[in-house]
Amino acid sequence: MEAISWLATNFFGVPAILLGTIVLLGLVLQKKSFSQTISGTFKAMIGFLIINAGAGVIVGALTVFEPMWKEVFGLEASSFGQFLGQEAFTTKYGSAVTLAMFIGFLINVLLARFTRFKYIYLTGHMMFWTTMIFAGVVIDAVGDVSFTKLVLFLSVIMGIYWTLQPAIVQPYMRKVTGNDNIALGHTSAIVALLGAWLGQLFGNKENDSEKIKLPKGLEFLRDSNVITALTMSILFTVGAVILSLKGTPGAEALVAQSGDQNFIIYAIIQSFTFAAGIAVVLLGVKMFIGEIVPAFNGIATKLVPGAKPALDCPVVFPFAPNAVILGFLGAFAGALIWLVILGQTMAYVFVPTMIVLFFHGATAGVFGNSTGGVRGALLGGFATATVVAWGQFVMVKLLIGSTIPDTAMWAADSDMFILGPIIRFVSQLLF
Repeated sequence: MEAISWLATNFFGVPAILLGTIVLLGLVLQKKSFSQTISGTFKAMIGFLIINAGAGVIVGALTVFEPMWKEVFGLEASSFGQFLGQEAFTTKYGSAVTLAMFIGFLINVLLARFTRFKYIYLTGHMMFWTTMIFAGVVIDAVGDVSFTKLVLFLSVIMGIYWTLQPAIVQPYMRKVTGNDNIALGHTSAIVALLGAWLGQLFGNKENDSEKIKLPKGLEFLRDSNVITALTMSILFTVGAVILSLKGTPGAEALVAQSGDQNFIIYAIIQSFTFAAGIAVVLLGVKMFIGEIVPAFNGIATKLVPGAKPALDCPVVFPFAPNAVILGFLGAFAGALIWLVILGQTMAYVFVPTMIVLFFHGATAGVFGNSTGGVRGALLGGFATATVVAWGQFVMVKLLIGSTIPDTAMWAADSDMFILGPIIRFVSQLLF
């Protein structure tokens, strides 16, 4: 029993070590060299820990953003839920999340092997985020649930999702790519479908976005880090200017937080701090995924010959580069509209996470363009902002208690917002 307890605490209880072991296993099975095996294992573990560090930076910046806009809209109640920090959540539940992700992937491989849905989901960071946030939804819905039950439930749910999601999107993926070689494996699936449907209903396929020549001055829109910094600096600056002129006790208290520094400059620095936190998270994700995906892929290709890889959303961007920008512009416009509407009507400060809006809006734009041209691309982007804004409101105000990680607010994606309530309902029925 002491040995089991030690393993539970020091192996299964430490997500970075468990994850490293899974990567190590995958690399050994592929007969990688000793050097490649050590390098891959260590990079995966370091990347996982970097994610937590970046999350802390982001949350720090959001503690300025939320009260600032709460004061702008005159909201008295706290807009955000009482979250368990990402680091605390990972410490407590990270091992279950990591193990569920691995078993869920094996279920995906088995379903691809024995059913007609021949898709292997290889977007590793989405596998991690989705499993983690759904774990938070389950725990918040049913309270304490045993390690084994949580792992089994999440494994089955994720395995089915990772198998069926690419299959459902594939008919429209063929329109985008012109072939059947790859699939979309990403949590933007719901907005990709919405973009395609809206394009069919309201767009004009003949007015293809790729016939438009966009000025070179808009090339910066292709860099998500620049977009995040620019957008958040605008929102922080506008909020800071309004508070500086408002003169209410609440506004004066917030302005006083900057000390001797000008409050507007202080707010701008916070916006770039937020963007830096996102960049740190993405660095961690890149290291983490760069090692775990090859390990998973090696296992999958041995078991399911001829399976189609379901890949990250940027694989569709080269097929319609103009639609990428149009989709993001539609999402950005929608985010600003919903920021105001939710603030005025629902007493909620929407955090328009640019990473989500860019990648999901761009993907929806490409799919919208494939069926409805320019109008379809713009509508796909706007639909993305609508799903993300209202999904975030529902997740934070209705589904979140004190157990879900704070990343559920700024890292949750379109599919998570749609599936979250369903996962919550099913978990309440079973546990």
